[in-house]
Amino acid sequence: MAVNRVPVLKRCRSLGLSPSVLGLAKESKRTSKRSNKKISEYGLQLREKQKAKFIYGVLEKPFRNYYKRADRMTSGLVGHNLIVLLECRLDNVIFRMRFARTRQEARQIVDHKHVAVNGKIINIPSYRIKVGDVIEIHEKYKPAQRYKDVLETTASRLIPEWLDSDLESLKGTVKQLPTRDMIDVPVDEMLIVELYSK
Repeated sequence: MAVNRVPVLKRCRSLGLSPSVLGLAKESKRTSKRSNKKISEYGLQLREKQKAKFIYGVLEKPFRNYYKRADRMTSGLVGHNLIVLLECRLDNVIFRMRFARTRQEARQIVDHKHVAVNGKIINIPSYRIKVGDVIEIHEKYKPAQRYKDVLETTASRLIPEWLDSDLESLKGTVKQLPTRDMIDVPVDEMLIVELYSK
């Protein structure tokens, strides 16, 4: 599998993102040197796509597949559908429920078979959750110090209104699918649509 070796904070600076979007508490001490060079329309569109891919930890091919699926959906705007599809990934939901500090850690938790959906162990980070799904950390791993540390670190993070999370039992429910206004990612998805529409 392809791995991006660029340091996360450096990548945040280059994309103009705050590390808090990724769940990181530490802010970059160095400020990026803003170039006076004007970015082309294509450059802006490409940067928005790179931001979305970086935030959700998705590579180009799966990202393009998400776009195609969003384009085939009969209701809603393509850009909004794209962000909702990305938000409904299992690793993202684990992150949103505060069971992981970052989406990358959430992905690892799912990979290592710590997560059950409706009582069944799922180890696919891209698994698409549905309304009514019950997501929990497997009983075997609930007492682990790791999760106590995670809950302590993420104490200040808000859980989105479309999710219900019981932090004591490390269990949560998907109350509804999110709408675009419930998702706080700083991405202009319309620029991504323009990029793929060419």
